[in-house]
Amino acid sequence: MHKLALIPVMVGLAAAYASAQAPVSQAPAAGAPGAKATLKDAQGKTLGEATLRDSPAGVLVKLDLQVVVPGTHGFHIHTVGKCDAPDFMTAAGHFNPTTTKHGLMATGGPHAGDMPNLFVPADGKLSVEVLDANVTLAAGPKSVFDADGSALVLHATADDYASDPAGNAGARIGCGVVTR
Repeated sequence: MHKLALIPVMVGLAAAYASAQAPVSQAPAAGAPGAKATLKDAQGKTLGEATLRDSPAGVLVKLDLQVVVPGTHGFHIHTVGKCDAPDFMTAAGHFNPTTTKHGLMATGGPHAGDMPNLFVPADGKLSVEVLDANVTLAAGPKSVFDADGSALVLHATADDYASDPAGNAGARIGCGVVTR
């Protein structure tokens, strides 16, 4: 297997290990502020639902996808809470309030909105939880609820975790505005 192909696997395993090692107090509190997003494709068809919860370690994103093309997809929080079809470019770039470089594997990175790739199996369904340690739902500079909001975006291909500004993750195939 090519060494570069192992990067998403290693990042995913590291995230799973860190999650399994986190103390119970790291779980979102019962009264923690919540948010949601419905991801839709360019034709307006619902791809899935996301729920977001603040935790002491960041924002936990629970994503339930129902009808997505199988394969590896980049998944990010984008800067603007707009999802105009067909290309979702109104969501702007990755959420990056600290002006860092793109990529979980990049020196000087990642963007606050960079998250691990998602692997959707052959049936097009995926239920996964992803922790983004660089954002919050509470007020402040890292809040996804800034003046223009934010959106969750699913890309056509894998993020390479390094290329600036967007990781060569391909077209935006799904988008959902984050709302309370």
